[in-house]
Amino acid sequence: MTLQKPGTRAHPACGTFLPVPVVRRCLILCPREVFREHIVATRDETQHRDMFPDPADDVDSDTPSAVLAGGCFWCLEAVFREVSGVTFVTPGYCGGDGPQSATYEAVCRGTTGHAEAVRIDFDPHQIRYGGILKVFFFAAHDPTQLNRQGADRGTQYRSAIFYADEAQKQIAERYIRAIDAAHVFSGPIVTQLLPLTAFYPAEAYHQDYAAKNPDHPYIRHVSLPKVEKLRRHFAPLLAKPDPRKATS
Repeated sequence: MTLQKPGTRAHPACGTFLPVPVVRRCLILCPREVFREHIVATRDETQHRDMFPDPADDVDSDTPSAVLAGGCFWCLEAVFREVSGVTFVTPGYCGGDGPQSATYEAVCRGTTGHAEAVRIDFDPHQIRYGGILKVFFFAAHDPTQLNRQGADRGTQYRSAIFYADEAQKQIAERYIRAIDAAHVFSGPIVTQLLPLTAFYPAEAYHQDYAAKNPDHPYIRHVSLPKVEKLRRHFAPLLAKPDPRKATS
């Protein structure tokens, strides 16, 4: 018998007791809206990929980590866990009014100023900061959606790059200009560029959430399509081969 812990609620589909904000996140989604909002449908994916510019490589940062926000941190973590050279991905909160409000319950209310974010630690000998940004803009989220990603709405789901040094800022600014100039998206990029002041790791149950909960409705309908998009179009960047392809 599964015992209900304080602050949890039974998920209506599977009966598992999950933190209340997690259940709320599932209940506001319907698969039809998720697929419509999270997949960039204005152009064929392959054409979209071919139009995507590479970041300039004449400037690089000495900071071997990136802090990015772009919707649910479960999705961002799932995508970047796949990338070769990424050594660790930590979901957390950034950009708000301090550590006292850096909790999932508080951030989900959309009043703390924090965004759901991830800190991506990487080996600069295998992937550069610009390469991290290319994955971020192409596969991990839609940077043209203001203060939302699909059905996830509010400033806590905004698109943002929290730069750790001037080099990261310069790389991001130049890359956004290059993407806009290539007319990759049908609308302008709304990604914020903000200095990194603090990053607060999320509660332990969020770590590796997609990997540990592959049958969760949100993971199936929102996170995994982004991972599949990465696998289809950036196979050379993958940390390990897709096991399904090995058996086909």
